[in-house]
Amino acid sequence: MMRKIVVGFVAGLVLAARTFGADTTKPNIVMLLADDLGYHDVSFNGRKEWATPNMDKLGAEGTIYHRWYTGAVICGPSRAALMTGRYSIHNGVLGNGSYDLPSAEVTIAEALKGKGYATGLFGKWHAQAKRPGTATWTHPMDQGFDEFFGYTNATKAWQKFPKELWDGRKEVPVKGYADTLFTDRAIDFMTRHKSEPFFLYLPFIAPHGLQEAPPEDIAEHVGFKEKDPAHPYNAIYAAQITRMDKEVGRVMKALDDLGLTDNTLVVFSSDHGATFETMEHGATNYHDSNYPFRGQKRTLWEGGTRVPGIVRWPGHVPAGKESEEIIHMIDLFPTFCAAAGFAPDPAWKVDGVNELETFEGKAPSPKRTMFWEWDESGAKYLAALHGNMKMMMDGGNRPELYDVVNDPAERRDISAEYPEITKKLHAELEAWLATTSEAAKQSQQHAANKKPKIAADGHSTADE
Repeated sequence: MMRKIVVGFVAGLVLAARTFGADTTKPNIVMLLADDLGYHDVSFNGRKEWATPNMDKLGAEGTIYHRWYTGAVICGPSRAALMTGRYSIHNGVLGNGSYDLPSAEVTIAEALKGKGYATGLFGKWHAQAKRPGTATWTHPMDQGFDEFFGYTNATKAWQKFPKELWDGRKEVPVKGYADTLFTDRAIDFMTRHKSEPFFLYLPFIAPHGLQEAPPEDIAEHVGFKEKDPAHPYNAIYAAQITRMDKEVGRVMKALDDLGLTDNTLVVFSSDHGATFETMEHGATNYHDSNYPFRGQKRTLWEGGTRVPGIVRWPGHVPAGKESEEIIHMIDLFPTFCAAAGFAPDPAWKVDGVNELETFEGKAPSPKRTMFWEWDESGAKYLAALHGNMKMMMDGGNRPELYDVVNDPAERRDISAEYPEITKKLHAELEAWLATTSEAAKQSQQHAANKKPKIAADGHSTADE
């Protein structure tokens, strides 16, 4: 009789698991990343000319962060910093002219896969030049991803309507709008893995690259003043963002339909600020995409480093909250680990800090100084930020100091008023630079040897 009771109890558990779906002991983790999306390009940060209702809803159901900082100000190193939780000078990817991510670097996907997570990447994986002694660039499926569908080449990732994409380890013909194709695969991935914890990384390609969007989306934005009505780039730029918002909405609906919303941590952000370069055809200037900040992609002013940020996890992250806590993209690695119930291995030397209690509204973000370096294509910037105070060095010029809360446009250099703060941040920056890894030094030399041509717009022809 007892055996029948036990068997019946176990059978009941199995039935319950099948009925209610996912293993709720670990949260699913969904990372949504835009490409070159400016702080002001979303309506939850004040955009009035178009709406991003799905992102707004995500923010209303979670917390919007107004001081969310990227790991680097160009695509390759920003994504490497996100994936490893390590500064560029430590993980070895310094710029788009850099060597590839060393295979020894541990990614979020590898860390979570080791704890039983299914892992999928659908979108842009930014491969770099192959490292000395390696046969080729590193494939994302060699860095912890079980499934991959998208781009590995940054230049090909300019295409909004690709003819072929990588599906696993082979390229296959495709048809359609890239971000929609990525979302289709992401939803399929979540559906197939709904009964186990998963990590979904969905790096969209909008609004970077070729200014293209589905005609029906462009039609929604007719009315902007255009330099050439035959090429309505201002409307197309807006259409790319509102189309991405629709794809975000599809992901959120899929989570609802699968019964996974309450057990899924979702983060939305951008790899860095918007760019005013050639391919945007003046659209980001027209729309003032990084307002109210100074600068853009490839600069360390707030316009390059400060990006949209949303975190949602029902029952864990406060809903309807806007936060001024400082978050750095390298923090996501240890925070995702904490949400999954473990800490990163000390051997991984993660630079980011665990922000889980900050996300949960239980504690402020730890006080620390954060750093950036950008030295490629004829530009050189260094920055150190602590609290409101940001020390900037532009080229070989002396340090400048800005209060980025009271002076977000970084117009008023207050280094003469606060010389001790300037000196302290400068010393911390120098100490940080002294920790540059051998992998990063190799990349520095590689970039120096390439000597890329400088285009008429002042940017490297080798950059994506």
